Amino acid sequence: MRHGDKVKNLGRKKAHRDALLSNLACQLIQHKRIVTTTAKAKALRVYVEPLITKGKENTTHQRRIVFSYLQDKEAIKELFGNVAEKVGGRPGGYTRIIKLGARMGDNAETAMIELVDFNEIYGKGIGEEKTAAKKTRRAGSKKKTEAKVAETNEEATPETEETSTEEKAAE
Repeated sequence: MRHGDKVKNLGRKKAHRDALLSNLACQLIQHKRIVTTTAKAKALRVYVEPLITKGKENTTHQRRIVFSYLQDKEAIKELFGNVAEKVGGRPGGYTRIIKLGARMGDNAETAMIELVDFNEIYGKGIGEEKTAAKKTRRAGSKKKTEAKVAETNEEATPETEETSTEEKAAE
């Protein structure tokens, strides 16, 4: 019985599983998106998210810890460079798993795992919606929020009108 055993074994011994997850993590960091089986993608998410969190703090100690997992200098450079820069403000949830369907050869369920901040299609306009649609439990805060949004729009409108008048004057 496997009571309390939370490790996804993936049908492999420990050394083989560690090598597999290390290689998948390196490829995910370098290419930002990979296609694999759903079980491997779910196991990879648990493996790589703590490494990305460590990548946000660029110290020699953190680099050595991550290198002990990945064993790839190029992946370390990418993680502590571009990836850490993009995910700096995100508190977690750096990866997204999208199921793709069955693979032709062996009918295995495939999935695409990707780094969330590197997808331009899903990431457009997210910051704008979060600030405008903020909800609270206070009774009068909805009116205050609407008033703040209106003030922001009013402040933005005169600047654009001044700019357009200046542009017309320049013509």
